[in-house]
Amino acid sequence: MASEVGSPVIVWFRRDLRTDDNAALSAAAENGQPVIALYIREPETAGTGPLGAAQAWWLHHSLVALGKSLEALGTPLLLRSGVAHTVLDDLIEETGAATVHWNRRYDPAGIAIDTEIKASLKERGITAKSFAGELLHDPTRLLTGEKKPYRVYTPFWRAFERDGEPHEPIGTPAKLEAPHPLPKSETLDDWNLLPEKPDWAATFNEVWTPGEGSALERLEIFVDGAIDGYGVKRDHPAINATSLLSPHLAMGEISPARVWYATRGLKAPTDDVVHFRRELVWREFCHHLHFHFPALAEKNWNDRFNAFAWEGSDSDFSAWTRGETGYPIVDAGMRQLWKHGWMHNRVRMITASFLIKHLMIDWRRGEKWFRDTLVDADAASNAANWQWVAGSGADASPFFRIFNPILQGEKFDPDGAYVRSFVPELEKLDAAFIHKPFDAPESVLKKAGIVLGETYPKPLVDHAKARERALSAYKALKDD
Repeated sequence: MASEVGSPVIVWFRRDLRTDDNAALSAAAENGQPVIALYIREPETAGTGPLGAAQAWWLHHSLVALGKSLEALGTPLLLRSGVAHTVLDDLIEETGAATVHWNRRYDPAGIAIDTEIKASLKERGITAKSFAGELLHDPTRLLTGEKKPYRVYTPFWRAFERDGEPHEPIGTPAKLEAPHPLPKSETLDDWNLLPEKPDWAATFNEVWTPGEGSALERLEIFVDGAIDGYGVKRDHPAINATSLLSPHLAMGEISPARVWYATRGLKAPTDDVVHFRRELVWREFCHHLHFHFPALAEKNWNDRFNAFAWEGSDSDFSAWTRGETGYPIVDAGMRQLWKHGWMHNRVRMITASFLIKHLMIDWRRGEKWFRDTLVDADAASNAANWQWVAGSGADASPFFRIFNPILQGEKFDPDGAYVRSFVPELEKLDAAFIHKPFDAPESVLKKAGIVLGETYPKPLVDHAKARERALSAYKALKDD
């Protein structure tokens, strides 16, 4: 085994596909040793790769972008497949590397794998260093006065504020030294991350350009103007008023610290900046919950919901996934998800509430669907937000708060611009009925070229009756 001085340093990339504010990479560059930049495609059973098919599409393009960035700095990106422990052992044997760096991950599977690898490497005299960077604060730091996890967001936010500013982001290393000889790499195309027949992701690039460069550009555009009015406009899905940073954050193409510090000293109204920062900290809260309750995606946080009587059918679930529920704001959201691998946050709440409370389908089915179809899939945020809507989670919205999809549409998409974008069969319908075509007179439907049940579906359920059914199920749960 080569000595540590002068031997290569392996930098193991995971959900930190960037060169900016990457502590593991910067630390490796500082000592002047050759850097082996490595991404491991771990087995699906490890639970540490892309969370679904949509995110696999993103990962492919993100790795292409990262490879170009690393090449420009002086070292290539090495791709290997297999069990992480074995891949690292083989690479250490091949190259004489005596140090391995990585940035910490906080999902249960990742923690277990990393803990085992670090212990094994240290036993063999290999230096293993892990760094922070995926979150603004380590989830072990913020605890209640009783040293317990927070269950409510507002006290968590206050504790976050008391804990002081997050670390200031560091820049990209000026240069990286490549190892000689270069270890062999697998080819990205052989990983088959992209859909082909059919290419259901063909329209993703209408909105998304994966990679660190695009992430930094989006951040600049947002803080230079789009953040103005964020607190109000962000709820309107037809307005381009959100940062669109979520998939970049999910894959670590930009660090939350870089985003946080970009909002300092802005001329935007203070309320808008605070509102945006609170959204960043909500992400932290989700990871806090997931870290302290690893089964968040499988089990109700509030175990009283274990006895809830789910009644929904497979046909209703299938109609929901296709955006054919007969409620335009719901259908627009589900079709946006299919078309762009993303859905506006307000509409995510509406569609999730509809599945759970109108169709009486277990929130876990919705969580799995979103995990597979979202490019910004995040194990912690996805699970925590679905449980929030279901009423079973920490600091959850009460189950009896049932979104009325008609009123939600009329309030947040008043002229129907969002619906018309994703439900083209309703494009010519009068604004007065765009969120309730089932109430439109036959003459209005005919003028718009709509035949309910043929060109656009009739509602799967009646809102009032569905609401009563959900409330009755909840009352039965409370009365048990």
